[in-house]
Amino acid sequence: MSLPVPVLTIGLLLASNVFMTFAWYGHLKYKTAPLLTVILVSWGIAFFEYVLQVPANRIGHGHFSAAELKTIQEVITLSVFAAFSVLYLKEPLAWNHLVGFAFIAGGAFFIFHKW
Repeated sequence: MSLPVPVLTIGLLLASNVFMTFAWYGHLKYKTAPLLTVILVSWGIAFFEYVLQVPANRIGHGHFSAAELKTIQEVITLSVFAAFSVLYLKEPLAWNHLVGFAFIAGGAFFIFHKW
């Protein structure tokens, strides 16, 4: 039995974002690591992001528009980043971060609402 397109698309985007977040921000805990090493490791992690991201967009396009796919991506990115920031980097989220994220999520309403 195959998964519905929205479930598969969102699942792949969620998994790709975990890799993306570690590729882009995971090195911040290792400030003494040489920059070249950090770049190469980040590229290696980002490879797996692309392995998931590209099929997610290809599978999802048609069911979702490109604008909807990008919006889903951004909402997932913020959600994954918020958890990553608190759990991995041990940086608290302040009220202003949450308000900013809420405004971006509010923008998703306008993308998905059928006028």
